[in-house]
Amino acid sequence: MMTPQSMLAAMLPLVADLARQIPPSERYRRLLDAVRRLLPADAVALLRLDGDALVPLAVDGLAPDTLGRRFLVGQHPRLQALLQAAGPLRFAPDCGLPDPYDGLVEHVHGHLPVHDCMGCALRVQDRPWGLMTLDALALSRFDGIDMAALQSLADLAAATVAAAERMDDLALRAEDAQRRAEQYRRAAGSERARRLVGRSAAHRALLREIALVGPSDLTVLVGGETGVGKELVVQALHAASPRAGRPLVSLNCAALPETLVESELFGHVRGAFSGAVAERQGKFELADGGTLFLDEVGELPLAVQAKLLRVLQNGQLQRLGSDREHRVDVRLVAATNRELAAEVRAGRFRADLYHRLGAYPLQVPPLRERGRDVLLLAGSFLEEQRASLGLGNVRLDADAQQALLAHAWPGNVRELEHVLARAALRALGRHGQRPRVLSVCAGDLGLAAPGQPPAAAATPAVLPAGTVPLRQRVQAFERQAIEQALAGHAGNWAAAARALDMDRANLVRLARRLGLAVPARNGRSAPAG
Repeated sequence: MMTPQSMLAAMLPLVADLARQIPPSERYRRLLDAVRRLLPADAVALLRLDGDALVPLAVDGLAPDTLGRRFLVGQHPRLQALLQAAGPLRFAPDCGLPDPYDGLVEHVHGHLPVHDCMGCALRVQDRPWGLMTLDALALSRFDGIDMAALQSLADLAAATVAAAERMDDLALRAEDAQRRAEQYRRAAGSERARRLVGRSAAHRALLREIALVGPSDLTVLVGGETGVGKELVVQALHAASPRAGRPLVSLNCAALPETLVESELFGHVRGAFSGAVAERQGKFELADGGTLFLDEVGELPLAVQAKLLRVLQNGQLQRLGSDREHRVDVRLVAATNRELAAEVRAGRFRADLYHRLGAYPLQVPPLRERGRDVLLLAGSFLEEQRASLGLGNVRLDADAQQALLAHAWPGNVRELEHVLARAALRALGRHGQRPRVLSVCAGDLGLAAPGQPPAAAATPAVLPAGTVPLRQRVQAFERQAIEQALAGHAGNWAAAARALDMDRANLVRLARRLGLAVPARNGRSAPAG
């Protein structure tokens, strides 16, 4: 029971914290801990309003993957009602509105839905900031709670988040970069808006780098393994720059035949080559004033590399087949999963272009180095599955969470996304009827137990650690994966590329680099070299 004395005792430390330098996560933890000590709630959450969605900043009593979810206000009528209410609001047990936390409240016995729910909107500087929600699994748990006292807690919560935002401006800028990147992605017509999700030390370090270099005009070379999310990092860099209101134009250098790369980059005039029936701008001109993102930049032919270097040096280009100069103002961001320094030594990449692109190298950490971020990312992907499958909610049981944490994720975030999409469908298939809350178990994930190979794949060759360079081990793994994909699809390169989630041209280039026989233009396989 909340008494004036107990409320004062819980609130005084929070008031004292307002003047202290405390990490936001710890500040929010103390706030929710005080709320749970004062009120009989099984779960409390603090959510920030971000455009048309609510993003959890802190939870107490909810599954850890909740922190990775993004609750679109239009899809969750209870959250919408709380935002629109003039004060604290409690929902009647029979109100009929679905609860966004059904199946996500941590408890011991069964998958009980939420039975009692209330919350209040938070305002900072007279503007809507977000929500504080309280949920209980038992009926009438919140009977007798003084709504005025709850409003006092909400006011203190608003002061807490305001202090956190003032005292952690660098983190705020990084989050704002994500928010602006997402808004730009939606405006550009993306099917699904994505954001950078994570709280690990490695992910926070990445956000700090984005906030540091984003506002500059330095050329950035984004490195990292396949599937780590380099494109999202590029979007965040663009959104953090003064060019955010201008175009972000992308080109996958590995997805085009060598004969078309120059035209795609610099444009062409009519008659420049067979099929050039009209004058056309290239990606540089389309990105004028904004950012040009060159993905898989290591695949550029040497001849094109020389012309790219000239544009970077003086901002001038010539369309293919033209003598006229065009001046462009473009910030270049490039990405690669190859070791360009090794490519330079091998003579496949120009040293001067490598140094020009690497003005600010930015390495995206692999998922295996991000610890419990895998659960936050899982929550984000499961929220997408919930919406696409038309379910009330999708949750991970404890065994599934442990399986995700134990997996090595060689395919990184992209692999996690595909695993969870399949798992949601498998879990749905186990139910005779559409459940209100779909529970994903470890078996649905289809992951091998720690130390065991996947059931559907051959056991990889064992390479003694410490005696073989890492690059050679990675190449051996890539070579075996390609050979298995081709064997499983009767040598069909297009089908193998789809199975590996790659572009066919990119797969052929990778196979050639690894020394595998690749299809020649006449359709027959040709040896590498």
